[in-house]
Amino acid sequence: MNIEKLVNGAALIEFPSFFDHRGSFVKAFHNSSLVNAGIHFQLKESYFSYSQKDVIRGMHFQLPPHQHAKIVFCPQGAILDVIVDLRKQSPTFKQCLAQVLSQENHKAFYIPEGFAHGFKALTENALTYYLVSSEYDNLSDTGVRFDSIEFDWQVEQPILSTRDLSFVSLEEFQSPF
Repeated sequence: MNIEKLVNGAALIEFPSFFDHRGSFVKAFHNSSLVNAGIHFQLKESYFSYSQKDVIRGMHFQLPPHQHAKIVFCPQGAILDVIVDLRKQSPTFKQCLAQVLSQENHKAFYIPEGFAHGFKALTENALTYYLVSSEYDNLSDTGVRFDSIEFDWQVEQPILSTRDLSFVSLEEFQSPF
């Protein structure tokens, strides 16, 4: 497992993968590799979503005391995964980082607590898988508008949920992180 440290605790993980005449095998989680890279992640919940091309989901996070870190990967199709640093004391506060995650590149984002997360589906039926360090809490689950961050999503007609469109802008958000 190759782990590249990025801004302020975020990391890009490349999963080991093996191919033969039967297909492929990908190791999507290896705790010792994470710990050796300085990432202490305790899995509490996992879930996945299917998205059509040009769907944007985000920018999501959970408020303290239910904040969480995530490991996000795309085992089918491709997504443009985007994170925003919401930590007020961070030198990268409000800055974005994006990475294509796909079934071809076998990469994942490690997203620390205090970041908003979202993605745009680049293909039809993109499967996005999330490993999360805290359980879902309805009262703490929120987000900021995808179009209020300093990022060009490169889509003319994004497909979004009513909920994601109802979030406040990044400028309006009072970060507790």
